[in-house]
Amino acid sequence: MLSSVLGAIELGFLYALMALGVYITFRILDFPDLTVDGSFATGGGIAAVMISNGYNPLLASIVAFAGGIAAGACTGLLHTKGKINGLLSGILMMIALYSINMRIMRGKPNIAMISVDTVFTSINPWIVLPIFIIIVLLLMNWFLHTDLGLALRATGDNDRMIRSLGANTDTTKIIGISLANGLVALAGALIAQQSGFADINMGIGMIVIGLASVIIGEAIFGARNVIHATIAVVLGAIVYRIVVALALRVPWLDASDLKIITAVIVIVALVFPTVSRSIKQKKLAKKRTAELTGVLSKGAAGGDLHA
Repeated sequence: MLSSVLGAIELGFLYALMALGVYITFRILDFPDLTVDGSFATGGGIAAVMISNGYNPLLASIVAFAGGIAAGACTGLLHTKGKINGLLSGILMMIALYSINMRIMRGKPNIAMISVDTVFTSINPWIVLPIFIIIVLLLMNWFLHTDLGLALRATGDNDRMIRSLGANTDTTKIIGISLANGLVALAGALIAQQSGFADINMGIGMIVIGLASVIIGEAIFGARNVIHATIAVVLGAIVYRIVVALALRVPWLDASDLKIITAVIVIVALVFPTVSRSIKQKKLAKKRTAELTGVLSKGAAGGDLHA
């Protein structure tokens, strides 16, 4: 049990990068980007090919990050310059990336990294990963408070207003989508190195996992501001992996049930805040009704006494 939880926490740190990328597109930009399912595998494929050919694992991870940025930029260009619907732009790029990833992986559906050094070979993940995530959070929050970052946030809130002020929303959208997919690809590269292989289908369902992390983090830890929200997303990714690890230990659940477990977690995370809010509103309405009834009763009693 303990080993499963510890392994889930380690995976949670890695998936937190992907969740932060999803947070940028879905929460900050309000852009339904499905490129994630393809760019995740792009990062893993680039890292696996480079490392298996003797390249430095750190360099391979950086190139994977750049590959994700390129994929995100293509999606952004399709949407902004090609005037294609945002959802459709992501779907088209996700489909295209399957073939691109197969090319990157030289026609092989998977690449194993056996007897080769990875970024995890000579480090203690329990020390390095938390520090790395903290650095990413600091850099991300610093960026989101720069002029460009504020323009990015404003574009997601009201792009028409920002355009009326003379800002180029096309540029901010392309930058935001590119950065998001860069983080997703970096997560794919690190997870491929941690698991020891990259697979052409490793990105399937990543968008749901990313959304689950974002929703769980916001539901449990709240999102009062950007800094608080990004921290909540990281913690949400860790909580999600722990819940999945514990669910898979249930005797009647198999590893093949991972997708349905993810779906149930997302449904609960989405429904719980709504139900909780509805219950609070009903309690508040009852309280106000009781107070109003009391005031009317006192008024009526006072009127009778005066008469």
